[in-house]
Order: sequence, then structure tokens, then C-alpha cells
Amino acid sequence: MKYKSTRTKNSPPLESSEVILKGIADDGGLFVPETIPKVTPDEIKSLIDKNYIGRAVPILKKFLTDFTEDELFESCELAYDWFDVPSKVPLTILIQDEQHKDSPVGVMELYHGNTSAFKDMALQLLPQLMTRALKKVGETKEILILVATSGDTGKAALAGFADVPQTKIMVFYPADGVSKIQKLQMVTQAGKNVNVTAVKGNFDDCQNGVKKIFADENIRAELEKSNVKLSSANSINWGRLVPQICYYFASYAEFVKSGAIKLGANVNIAVPTGNFGNILAAYYAKRMGLPVKKLICASNVNHILTDFFKTGIYDRNRDFYKTITPSMDILISSNLERLLYHETGGDTERVKNFMQELNSTGKYKIDTPLKKKLDKIFYADYATEEETLEAIKLVFGTYKYLIDTHTAVAMSVVEKYRKNTGDMLPVLLASTASPFKFTGAVLSALGESTEKIDELAQLDRLSLITNKDIPRNLASLATAKVLHENICNKDEMADCVLKFAAQ
Repeated sequence: MKYKSTRTKNSPPLESSEVILKGIADDGGLFVPETIPKVTPDEIKSLIDKNYIGRAVPILKKFLTDFTEDELFESCELAYDWFDVPSKVPLTILIQDEQHKDSPVGVMELYHGNTSAFKDMALQLLPQLMTRALKKVGETKEILILVATSGDTGKAALAGFADVPQTKIMVFYPADGVSKIQKLQMVTQAGKNVNVTAVKGNFDDCQNGVKKIFADENIRAELEKSNVKLSSANSINWGRLVPQICYYFASYAEFVKSGAIKLGANVNIAVPTGNFGNILAAYYAKRMGLPVKKLICASNVNHILTDFFKTGIYDRNRDFYKTITPSMDILISSNLERLLYHETGGDTERVKNFMQELNSTGKYKIDTPLKKKLDKIFYADYATEEETLEAIKLVFGTYKYLIDTHTAVAMSVVEKYRKNTGDMLPVLLASTASPFKFTGAVLSALGESTEKIDELAQLDRLSLITNKDIPRNLASLATAKVLHENICNKDEMADCVLKFAAQ
């Protein structure tokens, strides 16, 4: 399997190890596979009686063809060893009542890793793949991983890359755009190769800054003097996206194993998303042959993706809202570029034009034929803050099952989809974070006052009233030492990178 850029028609094909190390193409585009591999019904059937790693490796093998099966197994075992539960991704099946027994919602709990968020599924594996890739290509330079985060990606990447040989990692986060717990998870991260810097701005400022650094030849030349090369751990890195494809296949197999659905039965997949990476992984799974009818794209009140799918216009020239779902507070959905590439039949010129328009005017519009193609694949809607809180309350009241705010957005949008379309197919729903990462909003949803209660104290309160255990990585934050207090303006990010690289 070889890879090419979304923006250059005849870009030289690269091996997966090469694209994992590069992160982003030299022309600013994203790497995509030359073909999307297929998975047969028999191959899906073979996953049912395997554990998570046994289900993931056959999918990884189809994309990472320059890695051996033994390398992939060893990488997965090292990546997922820390997870709190043996199954790695438990599937909790919610059935409303006897009348709806054929319409279960299978909640994919993607948050049992080091940082209690779904990013762990990819960002614990990426460093394992990257260290092997360094050996495969004979790279001797140090790799500097640059990350822009809206909350969860940062800590997951830090935990994955801390003290990994031949790497450094630098994370930028919006100074006032993450929760206290998310911030504490990052600024208490130990590691000799780690830097965490707050940016005076929002997530899009962080992401734009990182993209500009990648595209700046002068910065790359300066880094060369320090024997350093840039790479990325955001979902623009193909090595970050591939592990996410795996959990859709694994969860479908678990859905079948549970008896809630039959092998080969169609499901819908619902994903709360801002940057579009997680639902893009579901798109690849669908294209590969997973029996999926509709991809349900759930947004918060920033709802730029909802507007795009409904109107065909992507327009980031709008008010930006800070919400109780901070990981979705995004106005530039980077991974949408990959979808546009595939659904235009690999038309790199069109994709490049879309991205240039977005960069220069803040918007672009797709034509009617392309929009109709997307309409067949996606349903998009959003949940208000009130609807998000109501979903948390309703799910806990009905099932005694506790969900976070992002998962609640997806739950709310699933109900809207079913009401608007009458489609009651079973749903695989991505639960992207532990409810203990967003205690204030979850407690409020359950009718608890959070006035004058510190966010760390809220962990204990939520545990007490719900009889749920606090994830061990969050329980340790109260005594963790703050190690990073860096802050910069958005136009100072490049200088910060060069300074850190030279250390």
C-alpha cells in the first residue's frame, strides 16, 4: 500500500512508514492511500472471537504493508497495555424497552486509556509505529512532534511520546479553551523531551500556527541545523488515523458477539466530532466493507460541519463559541480534506482550490453532484448546550449509565436522526471521553450545584452520587506537580518551536 498527497496529482508514492514520519505532505496536503482496501464478510466474521488486538491487527495490516504482522502485534500490545479494562474498548448496549429491542445503541467506550479520552486509541500506538518507522527508513535525525490540541489530543500525545528515544514533543493548547482537568493533565506531564505551551487564542489559532510552521521552508531549514525534523501527532498524520479505523471493526464484531445484531446486519455510526478525524475513520471502515448505512455527524453549537453537509458551503467566518464540549470547539475541520479527495475521485486540483479558498476567504462551496454524493453517506445535526445536558440526564435516568458531554451530543443527534428519518437501525455510537473529564457539566446535568466546588473536588462528588469509580489517571491529578507554565502569543509559536528544538 502506497500513499500520496491530496493536493498534487503526481506526488511520489510513499510507504506508510515514510508518511507516518512526515505527518503532512510537502505541498501542505494530507496523505491518503492510493486505494482503499476491502474487508470481506468472512474476514469480519473471523474477528468475532478475537480480543481487541486480534481484531485490530488484520485491519492495520491492510494499510501498513511495510510493517510485519509481528511488529504490529508487538506495537499494539505495548500501546494498549496500560488500559484500565482487558477488552480495551468495552461495548455497552443500551436498549430503551422491549418495543425498541431491535434498535439498540452500542456505546463504544473509547476512553479507558492513559488520558480517559478516545485519542489514546491512536496516540498510544503512533509512537510505537513511529519508532519502528525510524529504523525502516534509516532516519538519524531527531523527530519533533508538533501538536495543536483542543484538550484531549495533547495529553494523549504527551503520554505516548514522553521519553521515547529520538523524539521530542511540543504541544500547543488555547490558554482559556480547555477544562481545568485537561490543562492539569498536560502541564503535569513529565519527560525530558516534552514541552507544553499555552497560546493566547482559540484552538483554530493553535492549529493554524502549527500548519504554518509545517509549511515554512525557512523554519525547516533552521531545524535542520539542529538535526531535527518535524512531524505531527494530530489526526492529519495517517499513523494517527489508521488505529481509529480499527475500533469500528472491533466494535461491530463485539456487537455481533453480544447477540444484539446479526452478522452482516447494517448499522448506523454516530460520532461527535469537530476536526472530522474520528468520523473519517468510520468513513474508511464503511468504504472498506463494514455494513454501515449512514454516518451520523454530531456537532455542538459551533456546528460548522452541520452547516456544510446541509448547504454544501464550508464557512468559518462565524462567531466562535466556547462550550461544555471543548474538544469540538473547532471551526477548521482539517480531515474534511481527505473526504473531499476521495469523493471527488482523487481530483487534487479541486481539493487544492477548496483549501486555497478556505485559506484566503474563509469559505468554499462544493457543487450539487458532490453534495448529493455526501448526502447518501452522511447525516449531520447538532445539539445545543441544553440538549446536551438533557441527554446526560436522560441516559443516566433511564439506564444508570453515565456519559460525558461529547457523547451526549452524539446521543442527542441520534434521537434527532431517528425522529427525522424514521430509521431505527442499530447504532454504534462513539463515546469519546470519560464523564469524569467534564465533571462540572455532568454534575449540572444531574441536578447538582457546582458552585464553589473545585474541579478536582467535583471528581469525588460525581463518583459519590453515581457510584462510579474515578479513572486512576484523573484521581492522581490532585497531587501532581505542575511542570510547564509556558505561554505565548499566536505569532510567537514558531520562535518557541525553534527554541525548544535547539535545547
